[in-house]
Amino acid sequence: MSILCEVTAVEPLACHTYRIVLKPQQAVRYQPGQYVMAVMGEKDKRPFSLASSPCRQNGGELELHVGAADENPFALEVVEKAKAVLESGEAGFEITEPAGDAWLRESDRPLLLIAGGTGFSYVRSMVDHCISQKIQSPIFIYWGARTPCQLYAHDEMQALAEQHPHITFMPVVEQAEGEWRGKVGNVLEAVMEDFVSLGAYDIYIAGRFEMAGVARDMFCKERGVSRDHLYSDAFAFI
Repeated sequence: MSILCEVTAVEPLACHTYRIVLKPQQAVRYQPGQYVMAVMGEKDKRPFSLASSPCRQNGGELELHVGAADENPFALEVVEKAKAVLESGEAGFEITEPAGDAWLRESDRPLLLIAGGTGFSYVRSMVDHCISQKIQSPIFIYWGARTPCQLYAHDEMQALAEQHPHITFMPVVEQAEGEWRGKVGNVLEAVMEDFVSLGAYDIYIAGRFEMAGVARDMFCKERGVSRDHLYSDAFAFI
């Protein structure tokens, strides 16, 4: 079943990344960490994680983060469609019902949330949900990007971590620029350096399929992780 939405905002975040805010014709029920498909044609549906949590207006407002560099028409076309629908003022942006099995489980275990690029939207949904539900389990957020510019919510996440002592935010870039003082390198290697064991954690991963595959191999073989506590929608395809 498809859902028609109005587009209430299309805003640049940073480095060819856009925030698209949707108002569905009816409230949408979903779990934090699920995704929707932007329907571009009968056989053309493109997946994007929901950056909003189900708590936002009880599913009455949805948010997508779309990385749309010029060389990525797959995403850029979605942004252009959202802009056109915004200008029309009509409910002309079509999405599928939320899907995905790597949604946030209820648990007392500490959380390790790992994102690459705009995979951060997946993590953001979970963080917002945990804060709104006053979940106090330790939360470690590792966000990897090529350059600091691509960490479009860096300051916002730093502020959240300062406000909530149980949240730790660790941004990692491959190429340091300007006055960057954070971690430099690969985000998975940063996790491996910081944790001797991960067996006690629930781990959620969003990023390129190859990244999820490498994480699964490393964490299970070298850090004592059980696959029962490791979640990524990429695992359904690799």
